[in-house]
Amino acid sequence: MEELKDASIHHTAIKISNEIKNMKLYGQLYKTVQKLVCSPDVNKDNIKSTLQVAILANGLDTDIRNIVYHLIRSTLKNEYKSTGLSSDHLNYLRRAGIQWERRVRKSLCNMCNEMQVTLQGQPRISVDKEELLNKWSELSNYQIDLSNYRPVYAPKDLLEVLLSLKGPQRQEDDLHPKWEFSHIGLPVKKIYDLRMHFLDLIRNEKTTNWSVQCQKVLQKRHAPLCQHLLKRGQTPTQYRGAFWSYVLGSHVEQYDQDHWDKLKLSVLNTDLIVDKLIFKDVQLTATNDDQYFVFEDVLYQVMLCFSRDTEIHQIINQDVVNNSKTKQYDGPPSVVPFHGICMFAAPFCYIFDSPVKLYFTFRAFYIRYCHRLTTINTHPQGIVSLCLLFEKLLQTHEPELWSHFREIQIQPIRIVFKWLMRAFSGHLPPDELLILWDLILGFDSLEIIPLLAIVILSFRKESLMQVETLENIEAVLADLSSIKILPLLQLALTTNRD
Repeated sequence: MEELKDASIHHTAIKISNEIKNMKLYGQLYKTVQKLVCSPDVNKDNIKSTLQVAILANGLDTDIRNIVYHLIRSTLKNEYKSTGLSSDHLNYLRRAGIQWERRVRKSLCNMCNEMQVTLQGQPRISVDKEELLNKWSELSNYQIDLSNYRPVYAPKDLLEVLLSLKGPQRQEDDLHPKWEFSHIGLPVKKIYDLRMHFLDLIRNEKTTNWSVQCQKVLQKRHAPLCQHLLKRGQTPTQYRGAFWSYVLGSHVEQYDQDHWDKLKLSVLNTDLIVDKLIFKDVQLTATNDDQYFVFEDVLYQVMLCFSRDTEIHQIINQDVVNNSKTKQYDGPPSVVPFHGICMFAAPFCYIFDSPVKLYFTFRAFYIRYCHRLTTINTHPQGIVSLCLLFEKLLQTHEPELWSHFREIQIQPIRIVFKWLMRAFSGHLPPDELLILWDLILGFDSLEIIPLLAIVILSFRKESLMQVETLENIEAVLADLSSIKILPLLQLALTTNRD
């Protein structure tokens, strides 16, 4: 048995080392090890043991551990593909995902035809290029006619598609109430499972000096420790950027800076239709938001480069279950901009002063989490699963509210979908939103979002029970500035609701 175990570890180590060799950081890592081998710390007569000591002494072991940590997390992210979720009764969801992707890309192509431009763009004229370069740090002063441009789609468009999903009828469907998502056979957690998953959030651990402990963890530079501390939801503002960078593996190296420079050069050289959509989106959302309008210039920089980043599309496609048939229509280099996409980047403006550091941490967050909120997929933390989780939690643990919504013929998911799809960005105050995103990173879970949606509805239950129109319900929930998410989530997870 031990021999089998050793063989398994050996093969796993070989697989991981091969994966590392394909990563951008491998060249720099290899050069660092070479320098150590040539240093006086390594004895040529005993290279193996002395090199190990040198690696430990120089802190390179932590870097290697972090690389393996991110590599394994990336691998585990895709493991659900080989589980029972590949059963035939979910094929309709995969087909719906393909159709949605085609519909979005076709809409963008139609817009190109209307504007008589190509999807691949055209070389930017020298005058425009010079103006864009001169105003790169103040792009809010860059004049561009956006009157004929509109978002390709908005959250309500995706919601309508989700509500129209029709799967195969099952016998047990007749035994359950006809909820909006009850026919979808995706497994979601019950409150007990959520309580176990978020157990660290409700533990009353007393720390005499939390700031000092955060400093000690950052000195160790160990990504898993940083992730663990984020579970407390008490990250000091001055350390949040460092914690997020370690957990997401987004520290900026020279090859990242080079990549950013190439993206910026592409923006300056090529005029794409998505540029107008990015400008339009920032103006419709962040610019009109009292909390984010001051970041208008940096959001233009970040989102314009984001729209050129082909690596994003490649990485996401490796992760999406239905990616084998999605290339029906040509698309932009990165993702198709939709109404509100810049609000995924806006909160990072409170964390990073450097657009480059902001960009790579935002990009990593988007790739790991946000893209699941805008595609139809069978992932356990995709938007369909989160809607189903919200629905079941509301029906099970707030039956009065559920019954009230049914009586007045208002679908509860319509009330909270914009919260779910945006992960509450633009809805919660920035300081509370960043705590929520701390928890997403700490527990590596988007399930905290529908749970918080339930908690907010419970918190406003008395007022919600007194109104009977969607407009009045939205008025009750419009202002979330008084919401303190930590005590509300802790209360929800400790209250006996089983």
